[in-house]
Amino acid sequence: MDKTSWDKVKWRLIGNHLGYGKEELELFKANPRNETVLDMGRELQNKRIVIEVVESHGCNSKHRIGDKFIFDGAGNLLTKDSPEKICIFALQAATGLIFAASELFYAGVDPNQMKFRRSGCFDVGIQCGGWGKVIVELSMADKA
Repeated sequence: MDKTSWDKVKWRLIGNHLGYGKEELELFKANPRNETVLDMGRELQNKRIVIEVVESHGCNSKHRIGDKFIFDGAGNLLTKDSPEKICIFALQAATGLIFAASELFYAGVDPNQMKFRRSGCFDVGIQCGGWGKVIVELSMADKA
């Protein structure tokens, strides 16, 4: 859809998508950041956020190096493209990374240039009285 067509329909589409009434939509439109995010968000439809397990030892959920949790550009987990079972604690490790990647993208910076793209589950590992440890790394790729 070209920009002129997009400009004509975006507010109606987002209002319907989020279930906003007229007053809520006007409040949403009043924040200029929201229009910027909507406009840039169109590009995110063609992106995938990949959270890859880069280290794993003693993981109760059996995550292994190379496992990939796939999210759409908006940060929604794509369950059909991800392992059948994902530990909530490995998933929570991805939250801050995905937020940072989104903010960088909206600022016009490639999220793959992020200097600190790794995070880990909060289990401290067997050496510190826990069970295991999983480290994940973020990347953003074009939708296949």
